[in-house]
Formats: sequence, C-alpha cells, structure tokens
Amino acid sequence: MKNRILLVDDHKILRDGLRALLDTQMSNTIIGEAEDGSQAIKLAGELSPDMIIMDISLPDMTGIEATREILKVSPSVKIVALSMYADKRFVTDMLRAGASGYLLKDCAFEELEEAIETVSKNGRYISPNLTGVVVDDYIDILQKAKSVAPSPLSAQEIQVVTRLAEGQNMKQIATELNISVKTVETYRARISEKLNIHSLADLIKYAIREGLTTLDN
Repeated sequence: MKNRILLVDDHKILRDGLRALLDTQMSNTIIGEAEDGSQAIKLAGELSPDMIIMDISLPDMTGIEATREILKVSPSVKIVALSMYADKRFVTDMLRAGASGYLLKDCAFEELEEAIETVSKNGRYISPNLTGVVVDDYIDILQKAKSVAPSPLSAQEIQVVTRLAEGQNMKQIATELNISVKTVETYRARISEKLNIHSLADLIKYAIREGLTTLDN
C-alpha cells in the first residue's frame, strides 16, 4: 500500500527535491504540494492524504498551527515535521499539536525514509539528535504535574498545618482562625490520619516541602 503524501514547504526548490526523492520510492506517491498553512489545510481536506511532510516556518501561520487545524478535521492523517529548528519549544509544541514525527532538514534522506516507514505503521519518529529535547520536556511535565498535584488536605486543614509548622499553639490557631480549640484539635487529628504524620518535626518537614512555610518562619 502506497503512502499518499502531501508536501508543505514555502520553498519550491525543497518541495521539488523531496518530490524527486520520494517519487522514486515505490511505497510513496506525492499527491499535492502546499506553500503555506492555509493551502495545506485546504488540500488536506480535499485530497485526504495519508501523510503530510510539514515545515514549521510558513508565510501565513506556523506548521504547528496548521497541524492543529488539519488534525481537527482529519485526525487520522500522519504529520511529520521537517524543520530547520531544533529548539525545544518548536519540537515539543509540534509533538503536542499531534505530529507523529520530527526531523531536521539537514538529515540524510535515509532517515526521512525511516521516519515515513515508522509513522506509516502508526509509530512515532523523532530524530536521534532531538531525543534529549523530548526527554527533558517529559521530565518538565512530570515535575509540573507533581508541583500542582492536589493536596489531600482541605483549605482549613492547610491553614492549621501552616500555623502549627510556624510554631503556633492550639489556642493561638483557634483565635486566629476564629474557631474553637476543640475544632483545631479535630483538624490536627485529621491531618495526622491523612498524611500519616504524627510528630511536629515531620509536620514541619511536610509544610516546607509543600511550600506552606519556610525555614525562615
């Protein structure tokens, strides 16, 4: 089964070169060319390609924006970015937009062939030179997810933890929060149960780790 490919690049000489190279491969058929994002979106709808080789830098919009628009209408099309940009922002934004592959324009033709074959089989292909960028982005995502993970404590329990960690006693906390000492004690018991923390020292460590207080307080 042949890959029906749409080429998207604002440089005709590059499109001509890609067409000449890819047309020699029995598994590929170039069904169209686009020189900007708007034309790419239009042709993607009209020609229903299996795959799009997409530049990032286009005259009217980025390849990232064009990719998003195309995949909204044709979610099954495979999009492979072929770009001069190795910057983390471009690579990760393109992959998040839904691209199945990302290569640099200075890659060997054999690498492009490998990417097309991999993506056509529902795989993903990232240029070996860019894997570090993708791993770094994945780590950033994990760290951000950890930092915004929902607290197991309620808003008032967090207030109690913060004040306990800052050295206030039950009575002081009750006065400041305008609740009874018994209520503060109830919150303290719930906090211990939820966090499995039973000493003040460990509670202070938790509060510092979660950014509820600092060593300066």
